[in-house]
Amino acid sequence: MEFSIIQIIGYVSSIIIAISMTLNSIVKFRWVNLVGATIMAGYGFVFGAIPVGILNSFIMAADIYYLVKIYSKNEKFETLEIRSDNRYLLRFLSFHNKEIQFFFPEFNYKPEVNTISFFVLRDMLVTGIFLAHKIDVNTLCVGLDYVIPEYRDFKNGKYIYKRIINKFIESGITKIITDGNSKQYITYLEKLGFNKNQKGMYEKKIA
Repeated sequence: MEFSIIQIIGYVSSIIIAISMTLNSIVKFRWVNLVGATIMAGYGFVFGAIPVGILNSFIMAADIYYLVKIYSKNEKFETLEIRSDNRYLLRFLSFHNKEIQFFFPEFNYKPEVNTISFFVLRDMLVTGIFLAHKIDVNTLCVGLDYVIPEYRDFKNGKYIYKRIINKFIESGITKIITDGNSKQYITYLEKLGFNKNQKGMYEKKIA
């Protein structure tokens, strides 16, 4: 069965829009949906399916509106230091364990190890967790840097590694290291300025 160019364009745009519906990240959803809607709108206007073109133009406008709103929103970031036996911390780790294991295979919470533990808050909502410990007076080893899907847009990471870095430096930290537990986590680390060292760890010098 042969497909015409018109059919191929229609199928491709439909597939892209369908894929967007499966994404957990609001930002990724908007971007992918925008691409699919743009192709479908062009398809509708070029090939005479005016209602399709008009509908998808509206979807494009909605996606652009919310993307501008997301990127221009002045969110307030804070950190909330927590005790190793904090009940909400334990519940948070349990609730998100399946996905945590996807990004951090074989992660096992050991309360006695972590010397730095805090939630990352965005407009007072808990959006991520950061667990780490000192392996010497100058080196901090990150055990878990997890962000819930809805807020996985690198803002949490930028806040931790760029905006509160002085707190680490004040405590004597000059270098942060972590394992490259998964491809997704490695991509995240590289975007934040980490480099792979000779021991296979990813590190970032901060002082």
